[in-house]
Amino acid sequence: MRKQRRPPETGPAAALRPSPALRPGRSLAPDLSRGFMLLFIALVNAQFFLTHSDTVRGLADQVLLLVQGTLVNGRAIPLFSLLFGYGTVWIMRRVIDSGGGWVHARVVLRRRGFWMLVIGLLHGVLLLPVDIIGAYGLGLLLFVGFLRVRDSVMLWSAAAFALTSAALTTALSLVDASSSAPGAEESAAAVPSLVETGFLAASSERFTEWTLYTPVTLLFVVMPPMLLGMWAGRRGILERPREHRTLLVRVAVIGLGIAVLAGLPDALVTAQFLPEPGQVALMSLWIVHDLAGWAGGPGWAALLALLAMHLTERAARRASAPDTGGVGISPETAPLGPVTTAIAAVGERSMSCYLAQALVFTLVFAPYGLGLGATMSASAAALVAVLTWLLTVVLADVSRRFGLRGPAEAVLRKLTYARTRLRSSPDRKG
Repeated sequence: MRKQRRPPETGPAAALRPSPALRPGRSLAPDLSRGFMLLFIALVNAQFFLTHSDTVRGLADQVLLLVQGTLVNGRAIPLFSLLFGYGTVWIMRRVIDSGGGWVHARVVLRRRGFWMLVIGLLHGVLLLPVDIIGAYGLGLLLFVGFLRVRDSVMLWSAAAFALTSAALTTALSLVDASSSAPGAEESAAAVPSLVETGFLAASSERFTEWTLYTPVTLLFVVMPPMLLGMWAGRRGILERPREHRTLLVRVAVIGLGIAVLAGLPDALVTAQFLPEPGQVALMSLWIVHDLAGWAGGPGWAALLALLAMHLTERAARRASAPDTGGVGISPETAPLGPVTTAIAAVGERSMSCYLAQALVFTLVFAPYGLGLGATMSASAAALVAVLTWLLTVVLADVSRRFGLRGPAEAVLRKLTYARTRLRSSPDRKG
């Protein structure tokens, strides 16, 4: 009798066991996604630092804002949130593999969340109030228990967070728009701290802004894709893209399609290709644009996972060619190209590179730095963002060549696993 194949487990129990397809090292898709998306984060945050309204001065600025409005703004944070949720499953697996249990994993993850919250607070007060590290840390502290629930509970909870967030965002935003006085001037600065001329005064403002921004971002933006990332982590979708190719193609096409179509009207207005409508209509366009980020984030994750699959398989074919002497080299072990390797190195050191971006932007844009946030155009700010990202690519690749972790990652790892006694280090490769 032919032995029937058992269907793969995908529930909480499966997450506690190592995935047999995981190679001894890091998976390319998550690191490549984080490394590439840090370019998007840089573009968004550079625009955030601009404190004047004369940012569109020519066609280059218009085209930039159109592309950024449809593909970048509101899409990078959902992707990072998905990857963060995905990573929590991976950390839990490593703790279990190292001789711990659920209690050990929960302690490690909550300790990691606490120190991320502390790092986020320091980052938010000293550099950038719209910090995302603190929101992820708070999410781990409050919602780590979702790693133990059934798939159906996780997905329905993600939907509940999304619907609640959409309803509250729509209601509050439209009420605010309808109550605004016609012709009332609004500050061009996104938050008050950006125009403070002194570092201490700005830091005081940033503390208040960070305290409000962190829980709001967690509940209104982060939670749906974070839970979706946990669900995807149980299946190893990003680690084994070949097995999930059909799903990834569908998510990439549908997700990015929704992001572009829903974001296009707001982007056309922001880029000044269309005249600005009334306040309520303008706010409605913004709401639709940002809600579509929940589709764009997974869309980008799927596209980059497919790209990672293509790059690793191409590298394996090249390494196995007869003239190279390679025989039977797998995609997981084939040497990658220098550009791919460098971008993945950024993803492996994403927190350090994210903090480095904020430091550069503060020095360049803040009033107590060079003060260029008050004068730069959108395209000039984008150039600063791209150059800053390229600098982190170089620094991350140098760190990789010397076998060094990012400084923020090294500190967080030491604090996370302090006083943890397991059979072996749960983070020896990541």
